[in-house]
Amino acid sequence: MTRTVLGVWAHPDDEAYLCAGFLAAARAAGHRVVVATATRGEAGLTDPAAARIRAGELTASLAAIGVTEHRWLRAAVPLTDGCLDRVPEEVGVAAVAAVVADVRPDLVLTFGPDGMTGHDDHRAVSAWTTRAVEGTGAELWYAALTGEWLDEWGALCAETGVWMTGPPEPAADPAYASRLSGELLDAKIAALVAHRSQTAGLIALVGEPRYRDWWSTETFVAARTARAALEEEEAA
Repeated sequence: MTRTVLGVWAHPDDEAYLCAGFLAAARAAGHRVVVATATRGEAGLTDPAAARIRAGELTASLAAIGVTEHRWLRAAVPLTDGCLDRVPEEVGVAAVAAVVADVRPDLVLTFGPDGMTGHDDHRAVSAWTTRAVEGTGAELWYAALTGEWLDEWGALCAETGVWMTGPPEPAADPAYASRLSGELLDAKIAALVAHRSQTAGLIALVGEPRYRDWWSTETFVAARTARAALEEEEAA
């Protein structure tokens, strides 16, 4: 049965880092894949043409994994890189809900409540998407990291500034965890390389073999499982 997968992210390159392999596999299996992005990632460059550059990189990145459908979130207020936490939540929810209603996904991928890296934009998109998906019948998965991954790569993430508020809690009960290899890993790395304004310096710093290994794992937890764990934590 053909399924429709929707990824909802804050910036160009979020999708490449967190789910490019999964999306490439879904496309190879004949499923429909749509990616929605809130901002053009304009804060990631000082170039006056930053928004155009990063949008072009996103198009090339999605092409590398066979994804042909993309949506920019549209809202009643500007969705500006670095400022999504200032957008009224109802406005953000409405922007995601419009895409969900249009695409009618079976599975939605986004950040967990911690935003993975702690980025406020990521946290905002997680909150919007969680509310927008409720009651639609779609399954919702949050991008996550395993304890083993954090043990192996957490220090490098800290050294290279990946964490904004420290590492996230490891996934306790993943709904999906995959170590990519072969053509799928090649496709993911091609998707990341396409975001050259954001990835070229990092690849040069750590070397391509280490970079490939670093981002070869993708993990997701079911949102309902993550929320239940959070409620238990808060009640303890």
